[in-house]
Amino acid sequence: MKSKGFWTGIGLTLILAVIAKLAAGLPYISLIGPLVFAILLGMLWNTFLPVKAGWEPGTTFASKKLLRAGIILLGMRLNLADIAAAGWPAFSLAAISVIVGIAAVYAAAKVMKSDPEIGFLTACGTGICGAAAIVAVSSQKKSKPEETAVSVAIIAIMGTVFTFAYALLHPVLGLGEKAYGMFAGGTLHEIAHVVAAGDAAGAVSLDYALVVKLTRVVLLVFVASAVGFWAARKEQAEGGAKLSWKTLPIPWFIFGFLAVSALYSTGIVPEAVAAKLVDLAYLLMAMAMAGLGLGVSFSAFRKAGMKPFVACLIGSVVLAVVVYVYVVLVA
Repeated sequence: MKSKGFWTGIGLTLILAVIAKLAAGLPYISLIGPLVFAILLGMLWNTFLPVKAGWEPGTTFASKKLLRAGIILLGMRLNLADIAAAGWPAFSLAAISVIVGIAAVYAAAKVMKSDPEIGFLTACGTGICGAAAIVAVSSQKKSKPEETAVSVAIIAIMGTVFTFAYALLHPVLGLGEKAYGMFAGGTLHEIAHVVAAGDAAGAVSLDYALVVKLTRVVLLVFVASAVGFWAARKEQAEGGAKLSWKTLPIPWFIFGFLAVSALYSTGIVPEAVAAKLVDLAYLLMAMAMAGLGLGVSFSAFRKAGMKPFVACLIGSVVLAVVVYVYVVLVA
């Protein structure tokens, strides 16, 4: 039976998640989204009212278990038929975005001698799908909560800046609606950023932006699995437990995400039900982010410094240039 402190910790993450969800409907805050705002609320709470030790099992449960449940349910917004219909250009663009985004940010972080863990997490967030990618990969690498929180915050700021830039510049980029949508979906960090930037150029742009972005989300399965296997091999080489099928770090929750996507793609689930499940997914993930924030203090940002932010900026610009060239030639 769970203790009273456990349920208090869970309840606290729920309260912060609901506040974050309501606040996300406000101007400007809507661009960073409820997930990032939930982390900030958790950090603010922990700064002024440090979390009691008895609550930590509940906040930890939220940041780990509820996160995975939320990612699984998020599959209710991904129709695999849409990705298949978009064809190889969209899939190829998504693959290029993941490879270039991760490589560019991580290389910039190494050149600048930034924190390697934060550099790798922000690289995954840039190349794949923002905060969801960071927390999925960090769970495979067993990153520290402060490293994860700093990385998520960097991605949120960077994505918001690029979203405003795209909304202002799209009339002069010389791209048609389809090409601009693919450009936005292939370069922006969070799904919220893609929606905001894609919608600025019309419904056609938004549709293509979401297809490319969600294809990048699918590729998280392969990246998270590869990262988990690599981390386990490294741990074994340093004297850790020997790898076996039982200990192989496969992110099963991501396969759950794909299974739910496949179910949604059949059309069996009514749209109204799917929408409610997606809302529940975001609530669970916001609770997870609040739990993560409750274990972090703002001193983590001072310790990380500006180098990870600048590395993410450089890598994001490189990704934007590469994807722009791609869509001009292909779309």
